[in-house]
Amino acid sequence: MNIQEYFSRISFDGSHKDADLQTLTAIFQHHIQAIPFENLSMHCGETIDLDLQATYNKIVKKKRGGWCMETNYLLFWALKEMGYDICVLGGNSYEPAKKAYTDEINHILLKVVIKGSSYIVDAGFGGGPYQTWLPMLLISGKDQPQIPGIFRFIEDNGIWYLEKVKRKHYVPEGSVPLTDNPEMGNIRKLYSFTLEPKHIDDFQELNAYLQVAPDTILQKKSICSLQTTDGFYALVGWTFSEMKYKYKEDADLLQTTTLTDEEVEKTLKDKFNIVLENKLIPVNVRGLPPNLVDTI
Repeated sequence: MNIQEYFSRISFDGSHKDADLQTLTAIFQHHIQAIPFENLSMHCGETIDLDLQATYNKIVKKKRGGWCMETNYLLFWALKEMGYDICVLGGNSYEPAKKAYTDEINHILLKVVIKGSSYIVDAGFGGGPYQTWLPMLLISGKDQPQIPGIFRFIEDNGIWYLEKVKRKHYVPEGSVPLTDNPEMGNIRKLYSFTLEPKHIDDFQELNAYLQVAPDTILQKKSICSLQTTDGFYALVGWTFSEMKYKYKEDADLLQTTTLTDEEVEKTLKDKFNIVLENKLIPVNVRGLPPNLVDTI
């Protein structure tokens, strides 16, 4: 494993001699704009091994993406190699349909300490409109505006909660219509976490479980999403979505189209730079929201 090869994978050619916030921000943004959030391995007969060498080979050498445990684990390794004070944390995702956080940890995120200040870095939260674009200062109750919107942490009795202020969607004629969001209001809760350091081995059981559990969103939908310079692309089953942030005041442009099987393969190559070794069987179980914006 070679850090220069990782830099090439994310198209980063800037200075990295200082483990400072500016460099962290640059690496993070290059990472999320080069490495898709995707669970395609589950839907083309591949096993996901939570092993650093396997993750490196998949994402760096084969130019694939991965889910949170893969993409954040790779980022953890890279930042550690660069000299950052970093640790792994575990999160509990919020489920809007149930209006509750999951009982068990099902997400991985990173904490980086720079000059005494802690920052949360997370390159693997679903890849859609709730993916942060900047490292977030770990401070309670402070709005932290970014291009995707306003994020903030709320701390309560040692538990930290991440939430985002939702923005309206402008959907032009001809796009696949949005379904009703099960959660009303303008605040979207994302996940909770504590500051107890975790080890990657703590997620091995979760990694194995998510690949076989029949009722998870990851089983019911084949997902590939990538942040762009002004929004994101998302392919869920046969539905391709493109979001452009701040298209209008307090509104993001959302365009969606339904693809054929042949167009799915072409879109993966053209939009996400992914060429799969095995045949993908797209999945988007009926009765669930048709696109990533509604899903998460």
